[in-house]
Amino acid sequence: MAHLQEAAVKQINEICDRYLDEETPLMMILSDIQKEYGYIPLEVQELVSERTGISVAEIYGVVTFYSFFSLKPKGKNVVGCCLGTACYVKGAQNVIDKFSEILGIKPGETSEDGLFTLDALRCIGACGIAPAVQINGTVYPKMSVDQVAPLIEKYKNGGE
Repeated sequence: MAHLQEAAVKQINEICDRYLDEETPLMMILSDIQKEYGYIPLEVQELVSERTGISVAEIYGVVTFYSFFSLKPKGKNVVGCCLGTACYVKGAQNVIDKFSEILGIKPGETSEDGLFTLDALRCIGACGIAPAVQINGTVYPKMSVDQVAPLIEKYKNGGE
């Protein structure tokens, strides 16, 4: 816990305390921590374990199972490329490969400048507009390789 700042420890303890009366508080606690800090590193998981009595193994299992939780900080812009069946059939692999090439990162990584994180998603429920890409919650339909570079530029310049 030596790496966590005192204010962060206090905030995480307060988040845990919000759910003292809940029968199964873990998802709510982790969700609040993810919203507050953007990721849930091991030292935070250890603090949650101490506070709740839930084992670090169980907490780690939940954090690594659900794609909306992260062990590492995410970039300012999170690019999620759907690779579900409909999107994949319509060329999603080529789209994610182009994002990877231009950003210089692989799925699951964050660019050195902290601007972009690239994620491969399994299905975002947008099969009718495949291939779909989601950036910071905004869905871009029928993505093509040609649309990738302009979209990256748009987000580099702060646009949404």
